[in-house]
Amino acid sequence: MPQPVPAPHDNPAPNSPQSLTDLFLSFTVLALQGFGGVLAVVQRELVERKRWMTREQFVEDWAVAQILPGPNVVNLSMMIGDRHFGLRGAIVAVCGMLAAPLGVVLVLALIYTQFAANPHVAGALRGMGAVAAGLVTATGFKLLGVLRTNPLGLALCLTLAALCFVAIALLRLPLAWVLLVLGGAACVLTWHRIEP
Repeated sequence: MPQPVPAPHDNPAPNSPQSLTDLFLSFTVLALQGFGGVLAVVQRELVERKRWMTREQFVEDWAVAQILPGPNVVNLSMMIGDRHFGLRGAIVAVCGMLAAPLGVVLVLALIYTQFAANPHVAGALRGMGAVAAGLVTATGFKLLGVLRTNPLGLALCLTLAALCFVAIALLRLPLAWVLLVLGGAACVLTWHRIEP
């Protein structure tokens, strides 16, 4: 008799961090790649390169990381560290995410104070913002296929995403209210669909 195929989100990630040192160094390297936004880098590193999590796990954990207070990627690193090594792993992962970038930011802040009035510097920063937006958009499209396995279904997920875009980008509603209303509605709808 053939074995049932597990749902994609039930498949454990094939790899895991080998040690606390591996966890620290991996998140340090990841953090140093994430100028202007780390979503694309985090997804590529954790899902495609290191294979510490599946795409489905990444989407679920990223969603939780976004609604928690603090930077999304720091929240995600804490969850991954805790999953593999408990409290020590959470602390080590967060330190890996913050230690080297803190030094880089301090050095860049000192340099920026010297050249802030330069129009070339201002133009370069605007250009980096556009690139970061493109990276986030590309990663969103790459992860779009995961929505097919979402309990809400692809159409409803896209509708909620469109409503969120309209509310924040066009109507300029506060993010907290949009998260509360649309996020709450999505949670309730999902709960009703997965409840036995």
